Amino acid sequence: MKINTATFVISAVNIAGCPKPTLPEYAFIGRSNVGKSSLINALTGRNKLAKISNTPGKTRLINHFLINDNWYLVDLPGYGYARISKKDRAAWGKMSEEYILNRPNLLTVFLLIDSRHAPQKSDLEFIEWMGGNEIPFSMVYTKTDKLSKRELSDNLESYQAVLNEVWEELPTAFVTSSAKKQGLEEVLSFIENTNKLFSKS
Repeated sequence: MKINTATFVISAVNIAGCPKPTLPEYAFIGRSNVGKSSLINALTGRNKLAKISNTPGKTRLINHFLINDNWYLVDLPGYGYARISKKDRAAWGKMSEEYILNRPNLLTVFLLIDSRHAPQKSDLEFIEWMGGNEIPFSMVYTKTDKLSKRELSDNLESYQAVLNEVWEELPTAFVTSSAKKQGLEEVLSFIENTNKLFSKS
């Protein structure tokens, strides 16, 4: 898929403020500082579409971007560490959960995983929550350029081993690097193919 246009549409505090659900939609979420904004910018080829910050917790609303005038990319608040109060973190979590559970045109949640770390409790809990609620999702390993091939292989195998304890079939996974533009076309091809299912429904 070639992205010709990528336009910011709206930031919403809840699902009621989101655009009408007439187009297929894909949400991106992950722990704070996982590289979500960098990945969104790399996917769309726009350096400043999503705001990048060295401070975790930059995304605080449900942000909709219209891609090629025919699907939405949605940037959701991250979870985990951020320099905000517990009350605000809880509000962000409720906002994202409400959106994921009730957005009728949401086709896939892309869960971003920092490939540099061993399986994290917060990521595993979120995976379990989505599985329990039968939410279609894919895993996107980020920052793979920061590791050697051996380190990356070991970390991916660690995640697979943990997930195999619970899952009969593992979710689709993508290995990406925003800096080196790796794995981006695979993600876009997945979206392009999934969009076809929406038009038939």
